[in-house]
Amino acid sequence: MTAILTELFGLAGRTAIVTGGSSGIGYAIAEALGSAGARVVLIARRPGPLAEAHRRLTEQGITCATVEADLSDLDTIDATADAATTAHGEPDILVTAAGVNLRPPLPELTTAEWRHTLDLNLDAPYRLGQRFGPGMAERGHGRIINIGSQQSFNAFGNSGAYGVSKAAICGLTRSQAEAWSPHGVCCNTLIPGFVSTPLTADTFAIPGRAEQLAARTMAKRNGEPRDFAAAALFLAGAGAAYVTGQTIAVDGGFSVH
Repeated sequence: MTAILTELFGLAGRTAIVTGGSSGIGYAIAEALGSAGARVVLIARRPGPLAEAHRRLTEQGITCATVEADLSDLDTIDATADAATTAHGEPDILVTAAGVNLRPPLPELTTAEWRHTLDLNLDAPYRLGQRFGPGMAERGHGRIINIGSQQSFNAFGNSGAYGVSKAAICGLTRSQAEAWSPHGVCCNTLIPGFVSTPLTADTFAIPGRAEQLAARTMAKRNGEPRDFAAAALFLAGAGAAYVTGQTIAVDGGFSVH
């Protein structure tokens, strides 16, 4: 059993860059990849949570480096990408979990809110994929894991710019897969249900909302960041070598109920 698990899921010798890795789904994925042997580089905006995430991972024996950066600032994204390779070189795995959840009703959406949402949720994953995908393809191996949303497919809860960005991230994933999968680079999107993270704190603060959302799932509970650990570990490992261009829901059955 140990040999097959190592063969399919082991990540020793691999390097993973995880954006939004200081908290929520990003942190849970980084922890899973690091526990499987990968060297982990976290990119996040807030220095306090970033330092705390680094402390927690290193205490578990995970090799971890950090880069403090605001990925919505596209003028600095190339420098951020370069900084992320300083500790452990070019990545074998890219996880784009950083995002913003601005969702005013569309008639009230400002151009600034639209631009900020698209910059962080779509343009940053695109730019990072363009930076790292070709190198993965040249080396003959790589994994890109993007994070979508229920709003990738369904309009509700003032989807606005957020829904547009998350619908587009699925399209980006398919385009990345088309470009690089012939060279061993598998690109997929994970679709969360409603998960309690700093990004969804406003939604969960509405009285009764968490219970309403849980009731809509088949599992009858809302998601937790750790629910994504196994899915990400599968997609990052050798066992997913024939899985690419897919959108995979980890949502307790929310999307089909």
